[in-house]
Amino acid sequence: MTGLRERKKARTRAELQAHALRLFRDRGWAATTVDDIAAAAEVSRSTFFRYFPTKEDVVLFDDVDPLMAEAFDELPAGTPLLSAFRRGLATAFGRLDPEKRELEEIRMGLARTVPEIAAAVRERNGLGVDQVATKIAEGLGLDPGGLDVQLFAGVVTGARLAAQSLVTREPGRSYVDTLDAVLARLEQGIPLADLPLPGPTGPPRTG
Repeated sequence: MTGLRERKKARTRAELQAHALRLFRDRGWAATTVDDIAAAAEVSRSTFFRYFPTKEDVVLFDDVDPLMAEAFDELPAGTPLLSAFRRGLATAFGRLDPEKRELEEIRMGLARTVPEIAAAVRERNGLGVDQVATKIAEGLGLDPGGLDVQLFAGVVTGARLAAQSLVTREPGRSYVDTLDAVLARLEQGIPLADLPLPGPTGPPRTG
């Protein structure tokens, strides 16, 4: 069981992040300073840095992962892997209250649109094919370098990239809902995979 001190630290970390995300939403990333965040949370600047080494780290912190793990553990044995990924994601985000859900959308939006955060995500967060493959392989007892594991990890990574592209094209669109729609479409098969390539076009040859 988590001790009182750990619960207090977790609560302080979550409150700092919530204040930061609200400020980023209202003022913008560049216009919001660490001092602004500390003042909003009514803590000292040094307290902020005890929890987050940099301003970028306050965005990178992800406390939805435990909910994801819990949701996956609740799925019945035999659930197809792609369906499990989609249902686990939907269940985890469905358990967030509306404000927390909105803040998560803001956090993920910053990770897509702020170059220094996007760079930190690529460097630290396990969102690449190999990182996803490792997580899948650990859960299933498979070789992370195996063709099928790498292929599935590539599909999941591609689904995320497709959702990000769709959200970028339509600002204000929910990333979580868009990713769910992408995964739902994938459950029906890979779009366009069997579409015949059109023949050559252009003016008919004469002579």
